[in-house]
Amino acid sequence: MKVKCLVVDDEPLARELIENHISKIPALEVVGSCDNALKAFEIISSQEVDLLFLDIKMPNITGIDFLRTIKNPPKTIFTTAYRDYALESYDLEVLDYLLKPITFERFFKAIDRFLRLKKKNDNSIKENESTEEFLLLKSGSKYHKVFIEEILFIESLKDYIKVHVINDKRIVTKYKISDIEEKLNRDFLRVHRSYIINTNKISAFTINDIEINSIEIPIGASYKEKVISFLNQWK
Repeated sequence: MKVKCLVVDDEPLARELIENHISKIPALEVVGSCDNALKAFEIISSQEVDLLFLDIKMPNITGIDFLRTIKNPPKTIFTTAYRDYALESYDLEVLDYLLKPITFERFFKAIDRFLRLKKKNDNSIKENESTEEFLLLKSGSKYHKVFIEEILFIESLKDYIKVHVINDKRIVTKYKISDIEEKLNRDFLRVHRSYIINTNKISAFTINDIEINSIEIPIGASYKEKVISFLNQWK
């Protein structure tokens, strides 16, 4: 997913320069560009914005005052010709403070900082998800609490599924595999009409099958292109 950027500056040439810098970095995309804070508020209210490039001295309301009014603002980088507001801007926890004219080298340093922070936050969220998420599965008269991170793979048995968990535990429950797939996080991958695997548990693979816990799981013909594309990322 690309980082969605909004550029706010009352100078057309300044906006054009930032947009040009953004276009050189594949991870970024411009989803909005405007010349004042009021229009920026409309954009932020109507669509997702991950990163805000915000001028300070603008008509009607300054960038600093605007940022103070937004609840849960996106990560923000100030772009300005004035040094005087640097101290005040850091009280707002802005990501960076770029002085015009903004070179691509200086711009890239700010983006690198943002991307490293984003990766750190994403990993933290992923760790929390993997340690806290669980499924409650009924098998016979018992309900089993199964932590998602402990699932090795899931096998379809028509209207039932067999959930293979670490320590050779298996739970058979009435569930369609397509329904259970919707409850799993991004660590899981459908590799066959009858199998979903936990990609963190892969120990070996070929172009035809995947090995988890010494068990070979076939890759279905209709899933092969997607699965091979995923596996090629590891090479």
